Amino acid sequence: MKQTTISIRIDDELKKEMEETCRELGLNITTAFTIFAKKMSREHRIPFEVSIDPFYSVNNLKAIDESIEQIKQGKVISKTMEELEAMENE
Repeated sequence: MKQTTISIRIDDELKKEMEETCRELGLNITTAFTIFAKKMSREHRIPFEVSIDPFYSVNNLKAIDESIEQIKQGKVISKTMEELEAMENE
């Protein structure tokens, strides 16, 4: 079968992570993309669910930024699990 070259651009860190995962699976990136391409061609769809992780919503990211700012300002209260459970039972 005649082969061709495909050139794609991805983030360098993502490439390193993918190479490591492929290595752990006994594959290389070319084989992983070939598996993806064959499955996509056979099924006429992306072979996995594509969705937005709700963790990264604008509201969550804003809340995280606000929490980080509170920590930087020393506005932190720490409680043990026992103290939190006692508060829940009040």
